Amino acid sequence: MRMCSIAECLIQRRLGPGITETGSILINGRREKLAFGTSAYVTQDSVLMSTMSVREAIYYSAQLQLPGTMPAAEKRAHADAVIREMGLGDAMDTRIGGRMTKGISGGQRKRVTICVEMLTRPRLLFLDEPTSGLDSAASYHVMSHIARVAAREGMTVVAAVHQPCGDVFDLFHRLCLLAYGRTIFFGPASGATQFFTESGFPCPPLRNPSDHFLRTINKDFDEEIVESSKARRKTAAEAIEILTDAYQSPAYSEKTMDRIAEMKGIGGAPFRKREQASFSTKLFVLTRRSFVNMHRDIGYYWMRLGVYLGIGICLGTIFYQVGHSYSSIQARCEVIMYTTALLTFMAIGGFPSFVEDVKVAFSLPSD
Repeated sequence: MRMCSIAECLIQRRLGPGITETGSILINGRREKLAFGTSAYVTQDSVLMSTMSVREAIYYSAQLQLPGTMPAAEKRAHADAVIREMGLGDAMDTRIGGRMTKGISGGQRKRVTICVEMLTRPRLLFLDEPTSGLDSAASYHVMSHIARVAAREGMTVVAAVHQPCGDVFDLFHRLCLLAYGRTIFFGPASGATQFFTESGFPCPPLRNPSDHFLRTINKDFDEEIVESSKARRKTAAEAIEILTDAYQSPAYSEKTMDRIAEMKGIGGAPFRKREQASFSTKLFVLTRRSFVNMHRDIGYYWMRLGVYLGIGICLGTIFYQVGHSYSSIQARCEVIMYTTALLTFMAIGGFPSFVEDVKVAFSLPSD
């Protein structure tokens, strides 16, 4: 069965067959449908066209997402501004790259994906494991850029992270700690350490609080702990029960319910769908991007062109000067059959590039 993340549930994305979603998702205390331009979702995997440069990838997305009434020069300027906001000014003209070609780094790829989703200046930004696959320095670089832009633009950022370093953890204002579908803690990130201490699980000195939280509630090694530990230690399953009961106590649960009631009273501005490019503009931009991608893909375009030329020379040499006799008619029929079969089989060679395009389309919902 396919697993889904908490971010996919929050953005109300179609979860696929075999997955049932229960509960209610409220925004500002009421049910809201996330319309285009009001929210953005950055997937865990940074799936981008390897043949495009950073500037091209973001500018093509700007043409698809921004209103059709906006002039092209203004769209380009807006795309360049977003690139510089995320610290990618020095890599604007660098190819993204992939498995076969060298390009930008993993942290830069993650920031390019974030830039694509921030073009519309969404009020809600969902990040699904934005630091996965990055070292601590790159993780902090990415998250600090997001925090600065969010503070300046007044955006709400919801990030699902599994192993944040200490510097990244300090950037969060509120923390929701989940363990196997159960809420362990929800509140100010600065109050999580005190909550664990009061529940009997103090964080040792000089240890990253996020590492301590995850180590406490990880049940994967419970059997090993029971077998190897001479002294009696609480397993993660027991810790989860204790922490869950502590969070559901009136001291914490009432604070959460009071906060929810307060948000319902405030309300907030409704989420209105924003204007986007017309169908004809999208068709033109996607067609142009596809042709540019195919032209730059050596395996898709130039290698196949070389194969066509080589086979054409071979067939031309074999059937050169076949004459005008009755047997030449059969020879001409054979070369037509070979040519037709060649074109049919060579068309299959375009499937790998088509699969990559499909991945890009599904990983970037805005496009």
